[in-house]
Amino acid sequence: MSSSQPTVTSLPGGHLDTEKMPGHWLLAKLGKRVLRPGGLETTEALLSALDIGLSDDIIEFAPGLGGTARMMLARNPRSYVGVERDQEAVDFARHQFSDFKVIDIRAGPADATGLESGRASVVIGEAMLTMNTEAHKKQIIAEAFRLLRPAGRYGIHELKITSDDLSSDKHAEIDKALSAQIHVGARPLPSSGWRNLLEEAGFVVEAEGEAPMHLLHPRRMIADEGFMRTLGIAGNLLRDGAARKRVLGMRHVFNAYREHLAATYLVARKPAT
Repeated sequence: MSSSQPTVTSLPGGHLDTEKMPGHWLLAKLGKRVLRPGGLETTEALLSALDIGLSDDIIEFAPGLGGTARMMLARNPRSYVGVERDQEAVDFARHQFSDFKVIDIRAGPADATGLESGRASVVIGEAMLTMNTEAHKKQIIAEAFRLLRPAGRYGIHELKITSDDLSSDKHAEIDKALSAQIHVGARPLPSSGWRNLLEEAGFVVEAEGEAPMHLLHPRRMIADEGFMRTLGIAGNLLRDGAARKRVLGMRHVFNAYREHLAATYLVARKPAT
């Protein structure tokens, strides 16, 4: 494993104006490394439920900064393939993992990877289905199903609506408010919605959990990033007024809808026959 780390300027989206940058890349530019809605604790719960081991062949959709990939590689799987749509993110990930022999990072969309059917025993994607329309969610889940061999596992970690009975008007209001602040379309679903999408694709849901949507809460920040990195992020915010305005806007939306938003993970299995 290489000890060298890319500079902040090499981060994906780093060339974009602060006001236009997608929220997750803005947080990364400020120094945040855990960008999943449920934080490290939820990712760890997801990986535990997936039970990754020495014989697993993993495909990850949208590995981002590679934090989850490192956690999976620590479990010594047989192989790992990351599929990233953004070429900048591909280049970043390849640099991060240049010393790993079992890893392959490819450019391509999650709904049409070009990889052979049945290649994987585990497919995982975090914080990416939420950012897609229902039709595109279905296409990505169908691609995960195709890539898995029989009895393979699919894990997701996404944003959820806490109530199955939320009115369509309120749901649309939340989608609009989130999208306006993070500059990426956001369409979270209730638990029943996530389960239905997986089951309609042919999966059997085996595990599910949730956590509060506290991505920007100080306590979660310290738990995810450590005290010194959190202090560094705070310092970067103090020095960058445009970034501070955007992050405060994101936090305001998360707080305004805290009763309706949470993080969730689900693990589903492709039938053995």
